[in-house]
Amino acid sequence: MLSNSLVVLVIDDEPQIRRALHNALQSSRLGADGGPPEGAGMRVVEAGTGQAGIDLVAAEAPALVILDLGLPDMNGLDACREIRRWSAVPIIVLSARHADTEKAALLDAGADDYMTKPFSTVELLARVRLQLRRARASASTSETIAFGDLTVDLQKRRVERSGVLLHLTPTEWALLRTLVTHPRQTMTHRQLFHAVWGSNGGDAQQYLRVYVGHLRRKIEADPVRPQFIQTEPGVGYRFEASEAPST
Repeated sequence: MLSNSLVVLVIDDEPQIRRALHNALQSSRLGADGGPPEGAGMRVVEAGTGQAGIDLVAAEAPALVILDLGLPDMNGLDACREIRRWSAVPIIVLSARHADTEKAALLDAGADDYMTKPFSTVELLARVRLQLRRARASASTSETIAFGDLTVDLQKRRVERSGVLLHLTPTEWALLRTLVTHPRQTMTHRQLFHAVWGSNGGDAQQYLRVYVGHLRRKIEADPVRPQFIQTEPGVGYRFEASEAPST
């Protein structure tokens, strides 16, 4: 067994699901950057209960966790919260439920992505690659981040668009910083409200609607058709790092 192998942990109580995911992941030959492993093998480890999965996160230090919500010994939401208390490992949640409220609760608990059953293994592998790339990028993020014509200097608290300095209020800066340091990751209203205002009280959606509007008018070429700050209806916002506007 190669010591630098990429480890992916699957937590699901259904053996057939674990087997399907195991086979798909093994055949994908993913590396830590979401591409080929370049000499390192992939190892898929499995757990059939939440507690066994939590123990394996601690023992194996996986690069990514695929977590099912319907576990026999605990709610997958609780397992997600427990893992997130002490690990930053990317977590993709699988669930047979579709409600926006549940998706928001999972993201609040620290999940990085969410897929509903039945799911396409092709799409799942694409999301796995994205999470691995994002984790790798976060580990090597510099103090200055560029997204198209927008440049954010995290150390100097300086924002420029096409070379022109933008003047942000402290609250606008805190909101932008939170979003750009979590690119392409949907952040719930509660997560953003806590990160920016340090509170769980108040009308998070209303506060954010106002300040996101202010921020879009400053950083977006067209605030009506935003390129960067995208709305996830009923859930929150995400910062889209691609140079082309999202549709």
